[in-house]
Amino acid sequence: MPPKDDLVYLGHMLDTARKISAKTTGLTREAFDEDEDLRLALAHLVQIIGEAARCVSEDGRKRHPGIPWREVVGMRHKIVHDYMDISFDVLWAVVTEDMTPLLNELSKAVPQDEEE
Repeated sequence: MPPKDDLVYLGHMLDTARKISAKTTGLTREAFDEDEDLRLALAHLVQIIGEAARCVSEDGRKRHPGIPWREVVGMRHKIVHDYMDISFDVLWAVVTEDMTPLLNELSKAVPQDEEE
């Protein structure tokens, strides 16, 4: 069983990934491009996932090798530190292509009773 702190961060990642999924289900690229508030919200949610991932212990990361830790944390750094140069093409790819596999891995990492 992973340390409690890791479960908190993994659970937060899972909850936030679910929010992204809910906001992007059925979303077209055109609608994404036209909705600045949505793009900013999604960037913030991706940032939150990266911040939580950054807090997972090294042992916790090793227990879940299917999660692309470096990339997840790297996206957080990109959004926070290069906020003037966020590529919405990259953000679109993250939220529409990378989120489902991440959700699947996070769902395996967080025991059902820990989600609530």
